Amino acid sequence: MQKPLLIYCYDAWCGWCYGFSPLIKKFTDDYADRLNSDVLSGGMILPEVPTPIKISAGYILKAYKHVEETTGIRFGEDYLWHIRNPEESDWYPNSEKPAIAMCIFKEFYPERAVEFAADLQYALNYEGRDLTDDEAYRHLLEKYSIQEEVFYSRLGSETYKEMAYYEFSLMKQLQVDGYPAVFIQTDELKFTMVARGFTDYDTLKERVDKVLKNI
Repeated sequence: MQKPLLIYCYDAWCGWCYGFSPLIKKFTDDYADRLNSDVLSGGMILPEVPTPIKISAGYILKAYKHVEETTGIRFGEDYLWHIRNPEESDWYPNSEKPAIAMCIFKEFYPERAVEFAADLQYALNYEGRDLTDDEAYRHLLEKYSIQEEVFYSRLGSETYKEMAYYEFSLMKQLQVDGYPAVFIQTDELKFTMVARGFTDYDTLKERVDKVLKNI
């Protein structure tokens, strides 16, 4: 019998997902013998016209400290520069490109999607790489042994853009309205939500164990 599927719903630009990254990585590693895992991108920031970071910087400036206190994660100075100096920043956050990158990556290493999501978030939130910039991904191609020409041709492809938007539509079908969120899929049409927003390891474990016990 095929293992149940853990579905991690995240957005690359979501600070709480960044704080959740080490926990969900450890959890999927610990449960690798009992659960398959997948990552779906949420499309949290999809403005009709490009919107500068200064629109959200005031909120993030307060919120990031709460994320650090709650999760133990640390935001990097190269990221925080853009939050503290929004008038000087050239960032226009958009969830589309990192979602396309995730779709490409999952074709190469579907079993490592949670790890890749964590790497994307570290690149943004600690190293201060702008995920709307093609160059933000180059260092990860070397880490995962993906050919640059293959990756970049797909990054600009309509096919992979459609795949990303399909994931965004799945989020709506699952009625996910905040990130992170985690589901366990035990049947084609049976999805059980086990995390909504940041959830500590023991609570997540308790909920997942309950789902698995009832299969």
